[in-house]
Parts: sequence; structure tokens; C-alpha cells
Amino acid sequence: MPFKTILRELVESVPGATGAILADWEGEAVVQYCLYDDYELKVIAAHEGIILSRMKEVHAHFPVGGLNDAVITTDTRHIVTGAIGPDYSLVMTLDRGAVVGRALYRFRNSVQRLEKEIY
Repeated sequence: MPFKTILRELVESVPGATGAILADWEGEAVVQYCLYDDYELKVIAAHEGIILSRMKEVHAHFPVGGLNDAVITTDTRHIVTGAIGPDYSLVMTLDRGAVVGRALYRFRNSVQRLEKEIY
């Protein structure tokens, strides 16, 4: 199944979702599906990749297991970031009023689907 189809299904299945992007380990976009300016989503993904890398480094020093995903909430949106193996990440943006628990369920399912396609 193509990556873009997985991203489109993710965004369309989560009320309040506005975009999803698959990025490589350098934060470069591989593919995205977005309901707004995709340049903005690419910039968000690049920065989220840096944050995810730093969080992985911190977690490596504690016996809590690997880092799977994280949610950052701003005044206007939620940003969900998750690792796909050692080389990729998935970033999804949501309106501030979106239900994060539902989004995480669909997000994690999409991570598993992407892992199967990539690895």
C-alpha cells in the first residue's frame, strides 16, 4: 500500500486532523498528506524530528524502554510525533479541539502499517 494512502486514511479517519507527514532521519519529507500549506507541515516535521531525536537520547539513559511517540500541545494545535524504526518518523497535526486519545490510536496503527511497508 503506498505511503500516501496510509497518510490520507490517517488524516481522514481522525476528526480534527489536518495533516500527516512521513520524514526521514534528517527531517526531510518523504511524503505528506495535508489540508493546509504543505510547506508549513514540512517545517513542523523537520523540527519535530529534532525533538524526537533528542527525546530518544534522553530515554536511552533510563530503564524505561524505547520512545514510541509524543504529543506536543500548543495554543492552536496538537502535534503527534512517532518513531518508525531507527530511520523515519511520522508527524500528525490536529486542531486544538481534536480528541487526542482517538488520534493516538489511529496514529499508532498507521505507524505499524508504515513499518510493514518500509521494513
